[in-house]
Parts: sequence; C-alpha cells; structure tokens
Amino acid sequence: MNWFTTPLGVGGAHRVTVPGCRKVLVIVPSVVAGARLLDLLPLLDSDFRVQTYFTLPEQDEATARFAREVGGLVIPWEMAAQHEFDLVLAASYRFIDRAPGPVLVLPHGAGALKSRPRVRAAGQAARAVHGLDRQLLMRDGRVPASVIALSHDHELDALAESCPEALPAAVVAGDICLDRMRASLPFREQYRRALGVRPDQALVTVSSTWTAESTFYQRPELYRELTRHARVAAVLHPNIWAAHGAWQVRSWLADCDVTVVPPEEGWRAAMIASDVVVGDHGSTTQYAAAVGARVLLATCPDVRRGSLAHALSEAVPRYTGDIADAVTVPEFAGLISSRLDRSGAILRAAMYQVLGIPEPAHAAPISPVRHGR
Repeated sequence: MNWFTTPLGVGGAHRVTVPGCRKVLVIVPSVVAGARLLDLLPLLDSDFRVQTYFTLPEQDEATARFAREVGGLVIPWEMAAQHEFDLVLAASYRFIDRAPGPVLVLPHGAGALKSRPRVRAAGQAARAVHGLDRQLLMRDGRVPASVIALSHDHELDALAESCPEALPAAVVAGDICLDRMRASLPFREQYRRALGVRPDQALVTVSSTWTAESTFYQRPELYRELTRHARVAAVLHPNIWAAHGAWQVRSWLADCDVTVVPPEEGWRAAMIASDVVVGDHGSTTQYAAAVGARVLLATCPDVRRGSLAHALSEAVPRYTGDIADAVTVPEFAGLISSRLDRSGAILRAAMYQVLGIPEPAHAAPISPVRHGR
C-alpha cells in the first residue's frame, strides 16, 4: 500500500470522508492472533467516531493473505510506529512493548493460562510456565499492556503470584470466542448442511493443535480410519498451515476423504456441527467440550496440572477405535470462562474506557460464527 493514500499519510486529512476519528490499531503477528481479534472488532461496529487500522509486525504469506482477505486498512509496522493510536488491540504479547498507544491484550486460545508442564532452567528451581508468566508480561521493568483481559477469576490468583505489578491492568472479561460459539448453537443444522453432512450421517471432526505432540503428527491414520464410520472434517491449527504451506497440508491429506476446514474460519462451526470430536490438548478440543460436543482424545502429552488440558484429560477417554466411547463434559464451559455470555459487554466497556469516549447506546453484539470465509 502507498503510505500516502491512508488517513495517516502526508496530506491524508484532505482525503478522508470521516475526519476526527479515534484511531484503533490491530496488531496481527499471526493468523491465530488475527482471528481472535476479529471477534473483538464487531464491538466497534456502527461507530463513526472510530477508524481501525491493521498492521503486520512480521511479514509472512499466511498472515499477509489473512489481512488482505479481512479487507481492513493495512499499514506498515514502520508507519504505525510513527503515529500515536488511541487504542491498540493484541492477542499476543509479542511486540506490545513497541505498540504506539495503550494496549488491550487478550488470549488467543482457551484461557489466559497455558497447558505446558513445569520446566527447570539450568541452575534454577522449577517454575510454572503459563500465559501469565512474569517474563511474558513485563518489559524493562514495566507492564506495557494497559488492559489484560482474563477469562476466569482463578487467573487473577495466578497473576497475583506470578506478576502482581500487572494486577491493576487485569480485567476478568470471560471468553468472547466461547460466547460466540454458544450463540451459534441454534444454527447447528445449517453448519452441518454447509459441511455436506446428510441427515443420516454422523460427523466426526479430528482436531489438532500444532507441534509433534499433536493429533496430526501422532495419529495421522485417523483421517483415513474414521471415514469408514462417518463423514470426517479436519481442523488443523493455523501454525501447521503457516509452517508447512497449504499445498503440503492438502498433499498429506490427499488420499483421505475428509473435509479440510480452512485455518482462518470455520473450525467453530465444525465443532458445533459435530457428533463427535477426536482431538488433543489444544484449545479447539477444549472449546468443543465447552459447547457440549461428545469428545475423545487421540493423544495428550504431559500437560500442566490444573490446566484446561489436564482437566480434559482427566474427564475424557482415549480413542481406541470406537467413537461410541465419546463423552460430554458437563460444566466445562465454566472452567474456561467465569463470565459466560457477558464478554462482549465487558470488553467493549474496557475498549471505550481506553478510547476516552462513551460507548454506543446499542447492546454489545455477540454474533454467531460463520461456517467459512
């Protein structure tokens, strides 16, 4: 994009049709973070007082394609750094210490805590690694985020232990991804039709996070095996697509009669449409359990005790060849969020407080998810 064609460019004020807007910057370091932030942006809909910009701190093809398809006004990271924004939105702690404005950061998966086990650095005592770790939240002795959105009250306890300096920025806001999925439950039949599922068919979704501990690497035979019993959808973490390329992913699955869900959108609709979800320790399996899907675990590595993945592994059987073994996990939604169906209102209030203008009079929208791009 030509820098001079944006409202921020030299002489830009002469080209804008809606002047005087508060400026919101959306930092998109990855497809995962960008997709989560798209849940936030409808909270700014219909407000002529706000102009939203997107920026990519790192250039890779998957993220650039995602930003293009969103249709947002994308500006170079170098250009963004030369201006002051009224609000910066992030779903990752990367780059926020260099953000040109007050930052609201929220998790890009289920919960602000992570699922990894304890680790021991050389010469140091073991410590818990999670998404509210002090080394993650602080830069140069300060907390760069103005608002840290948490999903659950118990995350405040973890934050108080790991980084008490960040407590003034913390807001327990629930989980907007989960709330959108819950709002989508009445549309299950539409999602099934969009996935090509006949009324007499069962749909099994094979869900995989990334890394070599994932379903995709540990249990690749499932993509062929399960097609003998049901229609199968494959939901793969966006990092798999980004690291290996769309061509390679589809090549690996070329002889499998499965519906491959795009990485940007559609996975939530697939979870809602599914009769059974066979997954791993990743967030997608946790969200499936939270909306009442019957779940089996294909694989699960050593995870942090007390994490969502650990709770799931304690409640869900391993897949051993029979999808009839799948179970529901009552009340799992309450483990992810302690503000069920309230996240939109809480997050919008926090955003407008930072922006310094009153919220719109209409209720904060929580819209159903789409079944694809």
